[in-house]
Amino acid sequence: MVKAYELRGLPKEELLKTLAENRKTLADLHVAKVTGGAASKIAKIKQVRKSIARVLTVHNQQQKEGIRKAAAGSKYISKDLRIKKTRAMRRALTKEQKAKKTLKQQKKDTHFPMRRYAVKA
Repeated sequence: MVKAYELRGLPKEELLKTLAENRKTLADLHVAKVTGGAASKIAKIKQVRKSIARVLTVHNQQQKEGIRKAAAGSKYISKDLRIKKTRAMRRALTKEQKAKKTLKQQKKDTHFPMRRYAVKA
């Protein structure tokens, strides 16, 4: 079983080679399962599937990071690199837009400030 942090240090070619090996191993294990192989081989299928997933995850993360670096200075960011958040959060007003006041409200605030009362203790 390969750990993700170990895979992160490997170059792309090495990752793809590991992926191919794991897939071949998985195919062999599936054949062993059909032909009635040992229980230890059948139990190993899950581990191999998980290691394939780890390799693919690291590979996709590296690809996305490379694309991020390439698109770093550009004016527009592709949709898959944008921050996900939620649909409502993406459409919400910005802080500046929320804080803006109409001219009438600004005049009202300046001419009629909130009254302050002295309270006896």
